[in-house]
Amino acid sequence: MITYCTNIHPGESWQDIFTAISRNAPVVKERVAPGEPFPLGLRLSGRAAGEMTLADARLFGNWCREQGLYVQTVNGFPYGTFHHVPVKESVYLPDWRFVERLEYTDKLANLLSIWLPEGMTGSISTVPVGFRTAIAPEDFPIIEEHIRQALDLLDRIAQKTGKRILLSMEPEPGCVLETIHDVVDLFDRLDLTPAQRSFLAMCFDCCHQALQYENPSESLRLLAENSIKIGHVQISSALRLFHHDIGRLARFQEACYLHQAVGRRSDGELVRYHDLELAIKDAPVDMEEWRVHFHVPVYMNQTDDCDSTRFFLEEILPLFPSEVPLEVETYTWTVLPPDLQTGTVTDSIVREILWAEQARSVK
Repeated sequence: MITYCTNIHPGESWQDIFTAISRNAPVVKERVAPGEPFPLGLRLSGRAAGEMTLADARLFGNWCREQGLYVQTVNGFPYGTFHHVPVKESVYLPDWRFVERLEYTDKLANLLSIWLPEGMTGSISTVPVGFRTAIAPEDFPIIEEHIRQALDLLDRIAQKTGKRILLSMEPEPGCVLETIHDVVDLFDRLDLTPAQRSFLAMCFDCCHQALQYENPSESLRLLAENSIKIGHVQISSALRLFHHDIGRLARFQEACYLHQAVGRRSDGELVRYHDLELAIKDAPVDMEEWRVHFHVPVYMNQTDDCDSTRFFLEEILPLFPSEVPLEVETYTWTVLPPDLQTGTVTDSIVREILWAEQARSVK
């Protein structure tokens, strides 16, 4: 069953998050999975997780069961405010240098252990260590220690409750983990015990990996060869421009999120910029293709300005194992150009899920 990530709905307090979920999720479920259990890709901010009591968690679990919903995945990447204010590089904070990231992950894991149905493996996505320019070599001992402590916490939860929950690193352009090779290197570097290793995974964001110009089947082969599990998949699509002049994408500049841009020369060399604005100001003129981190609706193949990386989704969706949770993650709805906001946000979510289900079924 393909679902969507609730980070598309603005809200930082638990009350605001629950109001948005209760208004939208049952409608989506009724339109894409009437009469069937439907998963939620739940986003909880640091504030919401801190506000939630055990009683709140149990009430939410009961509400989900009444609505035919369940929670298998939690988006534990953005800790702070995620909508309507400039987020940019702050989205990665606190990163894995800070004990606050460990404490937040611990709280999410304990909450998910309450909601996760018996027999399912849960997944919490998290920042890919941190933004690359913020991390110094001397930071890695504490980063590695915090990650190992998080994995030990997940082990203890599994022993206590019988619920297995994975910590799923989500590579992103500009971060310590960008590529599949970066993920492999981190897993080797951490020096984990077999028990710790069994709780570490990758969150595969299709937009992010398409920005690395990776081959879908080769990426999955490399993960399998290194025994790296995929905790869950975020179905997402980026901008793609077959022209050297990235200024054609100027209308996608906006103040809230980072929109990393990766250009490719004819010889295959990649040129990276932390934000679209920087690429427009400084980009060389010998690029044959650009890809930009701006999540657009996954059913969208072209805009008036450019193409999208929908082709990447069409190639990779049929390749994921059937047990891996899949969720559409087009969190940029509020900053999309108006002509790309077709219908209501609920209409768009439903259309994305139905498109993804069809794409997944094509062999």
